[in-house]
Amino acid sequence: MRNLSLFAGVAMLFVLTGVFQSWNLSLNILNLALLSAIMAIGVNIQWGYAGLFSAGIVGSVALGGLGVALISGKPAAGAWAAGTPRIAAALAFAAVAIALAVWMQRKLPKGTSRSLATILFLVVAFFIYRGLLDPAVLAVEANNSAQAGHIGGLGLNSLWAWPVGAALAAAAAWVIGKVALGLREDYLAIATLGIGEIIIAVLRNEDWLARGVKNLIDLPRPWPVPYEISLQADPDFVGRVTAAGLDPVATSAITVKLIYAALFTLVLLTLVWLCERALNSPWGRMVRAIRDNEIAAGAMGKHVKFRHLQIFIIGSAVVGLAGAMMTSLDGQLTPTSYTPLRFTFLIWVMVIVGGSGNNWGAILGGVLIGWLYLAVEFLGPQMMGYITAGLPSGELKTRLAESAAHMRLLTLGAIMLVVLRFAPRGLIPEK
Repeated sequence: MRNLSLFAGVAMLFVLTGVFQSWNLSLNILNLALLSAIMAIGVNIQWGYAGLFSAGIVGSVALGGLGVALISGKPAAGAWAAGTPRIAAALAFAAVAIALAVWMQRKLPKGTSRSLATILFLVVAFFIYRGLLDPAVLAVEANNSAQAGHIGGLGLNSLWAWPVGAALAAAAAWVIGKVALGLREDYLAIATLGIGEIIIAVLRNEDWLARGVKNLIDLPRPWPVPYEISLQADPDFVGRVTAAGLDPVATSAITVKLIYAALFTLVLLTLVWLCERALNSPWGRMVRAIRDNEIAAGAMGKHVKFRHLQIFIIGSAVVGLAGAMMTSLDGQLTPTSYTPLRFTFLIWVMVIVGGSGNNWGAILGGVLIGWLYLAVEFLGPQMMGYITAGLPSGELKTRLAESAAHMRLLTLGAIMLVVLRFAPRGLIPEK
């Protein structure tokens, strides 16, 4: 009953937002909160299940968005002829070169000769790779740079892009895991934070990939979400809405957001069902045993490093899936919007407040903090206006009004401190 009461209280926040603000705003916050809850599940898989602290969550979110750009983005006319095949060939050559370097490290006898041979091979391979990539990149970026300048997408439905975004995040997690999972916990956090920032830097600076900071707009919506203008042009929809005494324009926007909410809820419930079955299976008990005592689990014959890598990949894939869904919701890919505050540390606050190790706690924290993060944006100025209503005009009132913009961080910090003081294991702790 306590858990149901908590979810009912969070649901009431969205109802009150709809009643006192607007239902359009309430549904917009709900959709973003549902996506945040999916990200929180991904982080909970890594931390709550296996105790892996990753500070590079923003990188997985960005790779999910990149999957939508590559699969659902419109094809760029002339990009293929300009150099897209050569870019693909250069990337394939780089992958083969790295694989060969790994093979050399494993097969050649240990010693200085092996190290020198591997370094020499990688240096030669790097210059060959740049010789293949650079001319192709320049040609693609020069191809109608005002409107294209990138390799373009396949123009498929966004639903196909969601698993691709999850796969890209999983592939990056495999590479990161191979490099960083052997590090101590604090070094793992630093390494993942740095790698996440590298991913964002690549998205911002490599225009041939997804236009960089020029942004990629007009990405298609997933099936079956229609466009508002299509609903407004539908005589049947307009007739039914008008007969009910509603505004067709406002109703079309609410209808689209309701369809998004239903789609996101379906994905969220599917993930929860899968995660609950996994957590309560022998596999789930094994990974929790590894989390609680790696030495004891290793002594019982469990492959600790392999399970850490497995959990890290699964959690990153879930976060990448949420990143792809968010890009489909926004209809655009904007690399500058991927900040660690929003897509790493805020997600960690959700997991901590909700309760790490508990899937329902992660969902509660995601929806609650997701609402709070967005609601404070309009509640802060209103509250500060009420507080300063009786003050005379002057420097103090102006400064207080300007400080309302910082109430979001202040509120999140206060909420987290209160929860950690009175419910240190979260609102819905792990059993």
